[in-house]
Amino acid sequence: MINKEFWKNRKVFITGHNGFKGTWLCEILNFLGSEVMGYSLECCSEQSAYRIIGTENRVNSETGDVRDYEHIYQSIFDFEPEIVFHLAAQPIVRESYINPRYTYDTNVMGTVNVLEAIRNTDTVKSVVNITTDKVYDNKEWCWGYRETDVLDGFDPYSNSKSCSELVTHSYIRSFFSERNISVSTARAGNVIGGGDFAADRIIPDCVRAAVNGEKIIIRNPYSVRPYQHVLEPLFAYMIIAEKQYEDKSYSGNYNIGPKPENCVTTGEIADLFCSSWGDEALWINVSEKNASHEANFLKLDCSKIQNTFQWESLWNISDSVNKTV
Repeated sequence: MINKEFWKNRKVFITGHNGFKGTWLCEILNFLGSEVMGYSLECCSEQSAYRIIGTENRVNSETGDVRDYEHIYQSIFDFEPEIVFHLAAQPIVRESYINPRYTYDTNVMGTVNVLEAIRNTDTVKSVVNITTDKVYDNKEWCWGYRETDVLDGFDPYSNSKSCSELVTHSYIRSFFSERNISVSTARAGNVIGGGDFAADRIIPDCVRAAVNGEKIIIRNPYSVRPYQHVLEPLFAYMIIAEKQYEDKSYSGNYNIGPKPENCVTTGEIADLFCSSWGDEALWINVSEKNASHEANFLKLDCSKIQNTFQWESLWNISDSVNKTV
């Protein structure tokens, strides 16, 4: 479904390129022969896939903050990209309760700055803003959210990503609709995969505990999430970027998630991890008193992207966990 020739020598700008998703995206584009420019904060940890697998040696990069408009504008202006993937964000729900102002500043004004920089340059033809499955007003109902459902995330992270969606919609209507710039937002479910070292994420927490011979602590084993391997949404982002570059009518909002049977509880993910890891790995349920609010039930209806691009996830949840381990 990816046209290799389309991506060969294509100039692609990625914000947040040295993060978990960004590193994998850089590797895919590098393999396809794209010319990649990354823009991110300094990679401050040695525990980073970006460094461990040497991505930093295979792509161009610039250290910068999406909150700094003048810097990101100059970076985009100088590189002259045709495609932009906006991944830079403060992505952790629990961290957003601790630092809400930073979360909003990065996730909302960062999006404004990226879109404003694109508005003031002439080379960009296709933009994909990566948000999250948590942008919806979560009713804790049993069916998947559709792209037409109300946006209103509860916690500062989810809400800031809802705001990022609204900012994008405004820029499309106000500035991009009359220009040859295609813009979409991509609302992906929870991703797992090798190279994720973030705090407060299920697989990294499992790995850290297992490596240290400790019991894995699960805060809410009954919460249901649309887990998927990181490669699944990345290829969907690329399909959207490619198709809307060629035909602006493909611009829009897209849910990207697993098939319904692969929306599982956190406890089931932990079971799969322990089975795949071996070495007597096990988890325990440790509920936190006065814990910050997190949704218990979340699914996505991915009919739109399936019908538009014939895209669907390829690996079931067991395969995804096994390949991650």
